[in-house]
Amino acid sequence: MRKTRLPTPATLKRAWQHTAGRLAAVVLGSLLLGLLTGHPWPVLCAGLLGVLVWHYAQLHALLGQLNRREWLQRPDAQGVFAELARVLHLRQRENRERKRRLLGTLRAFRQAAAALPDAVVVLSRREQRIEWFNEASEHLLGLSYPKDIGSRFSNLVRSPQVTAWLEAGAAEPLIDVQGTGAEGLRLSMRLLEYTPEEQLLIARDISKLLHLEQVRRDFVANVSHELRTPLTVLHGYLDMIEPEDVPEWSGMLSEMRRQSGRMTQIVEDLLTLSRLESRESLPHERVDMPSMLSALRSEAEAMSLGRHRIEIDDRAGCDLLGSTKELHSAFSNLVVNAVRYTPEGGRVRVEFHPAAAGGVSLCVVDTGPGIAPQHLPRLTERFYRVSSSRSRDSGGTGLGLAIVKHILQLHQAQLAIDSEVGVGSRFCCVFDARHRIERGAV
Repeated sequence: MRKTRLPTPATLKRAWQHTAGRLAAVVLGSLLLGLLTGHPWPVLCAGLLGVLVWHYAQLHALLGQLNRREWLQRPDAQGVFAELARVLHLRQRENRERKRRLLGTLRAFRQAAAALPDAVVVLSRREQRIEWFNEASEHLLGLSYPKDIGSRFSNLVRSPQVTAWLEAGAAEPLIDVQGTGAEGLRLSMRLLEYTPEEQLLIARDISKLLHLEQVRRDFVANVSHELRTPLTVLHGYLDMIEPEDVPEWSGMLSEMRRQSGRMTQIVEDLLTLSRLESRESLPHERVDMPSMLSALRSEAEAMSLGRHRIEIDDRAGCDLLGSTKELHSAFSNLVVNAVRYTPEGGRVRVEFHPAAAGGVSLCVVDTGPGIAPQHLPRLTERFYRVSSSRSRDSGGTGLGLAIVKHILQLHQAQLAIDSEVGVGSRFCCVFDARHRIERGAV
């Protein structure tokens, strides 16, 4: 785009000289005419008034054209007003070119947004009214153009889940919400900052992804069920054979028992995960935390066999609201891991403390080898191991933390992990204030 060519000092000088020359000519002409008529001063005043009126007329005409947004023609005359009109003409041409480019960019943006498979909706920040949406929004969200422009988003997408999410600030993406467009759609939604006055809502169809996830869950559950019976039979036959009867097979029998036991535990853990993933909530009951902590101590001491220092620190002074069975499974997994990976002479400490915002946390702290930072984000993935032999050599299945994560998610709780190599690890189950019950309260 060409830039406006502003007048140079020489051009301005010539323009002012031309205007001054005109004024001088009017003054001299008026004086000569006045001397000839015998009335020099009245004729001179009339001439100057004429110059003033002419300048006013030029200015009035120019302002009128600008006010009416008329296209200014580039003048061929000279003088200050001609130079002003010339600059304004160039400015108009520059603005017209800029507008054309902006319209082209906007058209390209709308075409790109319309081609997106995701629903894109521009909302006003204050009232979350719809300002614009693409074609995919009609299919996924059931919006209709142009009648829905200006309407509140929550009035058109009638979902208590979506409404509560928007009212809460939509800080985190909303996963698996029923679409209001085509039947059977499942959506994920994100709300992004767009402009100081607008927000951008993006909805994506995850129906196929959820279907594939369900197929995976069914496959794992079915395979686990099918493996359980032959493993039970194999384990039973191995138990019937005494190593003393066939001393030459004692080593093989011991290894077969160990491997079949490990396979049985993997199958049981997979079935536990499938059961947890198929549930959306758990029954809520009072979880007696003093009894829970006592049971965790007994389990840790039984597994440690005196090789570790086991400590319990109960400062919360409250119970939890949740499933006693599932929470015991989660807490026990963390305690067993701590004992399993902490060297002899180390310490395993279970802390039940108050947390931020009226919540409460149960933390398992050990003095084990610690975990490098790059492994922490993936610890709750299935079968993820910090080292290829760590879980296998210690008897773990690689599924314990995945089970803990799912149990906590069903309790709307979080698993926080902090670890330092050579110092130890800290695994915390953090519950919000809704899951806290004061002891003695009914």
